[in-house]
Amino acid sequence: EVQLVESGGGLVQAGGSLRLSCVASGFTFDDYAIGWFRQAPGKEREGVSCISVRDGTTYYGDSVKGRFATSRDNAKNTVYLQMNSLKPEDTAVYYCAASLRHGSSWSVPGEYDYLGRGTQVTVSS
Repeated sequence: EVQLVESGGGLVQAGGSLRLSCVASGFTFDDYAIGWFRQAPGKEREGVSCISVRDGTTYYGDSVKGRFATSRDNAKNTVYLQMNSLKPEDTAVYYCAASLRHGSSWSVPGEYDYLGRGTQVTVSS
């Protein structure tokens, strides 16, 4: 059974940091790219970042560049999203997703094969 399980969300003040984790199981981790998406109430799902598990290539959305960083631990089948300098507009449910496709379509939710259930991130002003 394929599973993507996010953790690490919570409530933080503006300017603070959080680290999200995504633990994958049930598929060949090294073959995939793992993306992070977020969705705020009333808004479309937005691509935050993506990392190729095999070679570590990363991609970031414009709104998080310079503040967020994604990394992976292949031995633990885990991808991380380090979020720094958080802003109230970062408030959303954050999801990780897995895709066999890599590259320029990383921010398109429909390109992903599996999706986690999400973790809530709330940034207070």
